[in-house]
Amino acid sequence: MASVRVQEAASHRLDDIYRTTRDRWGVDQADCYINGLFEAFGKIETREAASRPVPAEFGVEGYVFRYERHFVYWRRLGNGDIGVVTILHERMHQIDRFRDDFAV
Repeated sequence: MASVRVQEAASHRLDDIYRTTRDRWGVDQADCYINGLFEAFGKIETREAASRPVPAEFGVEGYVFRYERHFVYWRRLGNGDIGVVTILHERMHQIDRFRDDFAV
């Protein structure tokens, strides 16, 4: 079974998500949301996290699925593992933020 690797941009986004959620709704909700994201990452391999290809205009190969208010972008790494590339809020301009994270 493939391992899930949270890449640098996704790690920064997770930190931001945690802080924002904690500041608005408290530590318990922040913990719950982040734990839910990690559970969703674990469902990529079994296809329980229904993913679709990243839109062509993003200019990269990979997949995306929605977790509550966020879109999780991921791809297969060269060794077969799953790389969580970034996590973007539904209100963010997806293409611009995606390009910011990857200098695409």
